[in-house]
Amino acid sequence: MGIQERDRKVRRPLRRAGLEVIPNAVPDGTMPFVHGYGAEEVGSGFSHRYDTPRLVEQLNEDWYDLAVSSGLLDQRREFLVQLPQGTRTHRAALRNMHGDGCTAPAVWTRVRLLERWDIMGRGAASAFLGVHAGHPGFAMMALDSSVYVHASTGEIGVDVLAVPHPDRSENILRHLEWITLHDSPYVNREFKERIAVWLGARARSAVSPSDR
Repeated sequence: MGIQERDRKVRRPLRRAGLEVIPNAVPDGTMPFVHGYGAEEVGSGFSHRYDTPRLVEQLNEDWYDLAVSSGLLDQRREFLVQLPQGTRTHRAALRNMHGDGCTAPAVWTRVRLLERWDIMGRGAASAFLGVHAGHPGFAMMALDSSVYVHASTGEIGVDVLAVPHPDRSENILRHLEWITLHDSPYVNREFKERIAVWLGARARSAVSPSDR
């Protein structure tokens, strides 16, 4: 896939939603994936039913409040968003979850929140941050990995939550280790290797000089 194709299929829709993609700028050492946290590890969040008046507007307002209060945005309003690799959309990724083959792993992309934005409307409708307007589906993380923000849609409404310091969660770390040790038709080799490399680097950094 060339740069022009990715610009047309990924960057332009995200920019219309108010997210400027900053290519090749993900901080070194960023944990590749977050999953497996417990309910007790959720620091804050919100939920709205689909029949909530002015749903998209309310979701946008609450997302921004959460992004600011949790520390998702840095001083330049930059953060990470996890996108399916290549030009595959969130919608396509959801369809493939129920297929027979494993998918290309999602990757973190650095973005900047512009002055005009619409994460829950145009962003979700772009199919990279959800299914359609008012039905978001995304994973975001602060540049320093201090907080993870996840949005999902259920049968009756939208849930958005923030997990502080996901890289310190024993539940998440155990889940990542499980991924590297077990075969699954939904996890490809590249993804497992990426997680294994991150876990290995984390283990090495945890060893004090006196222990070496």
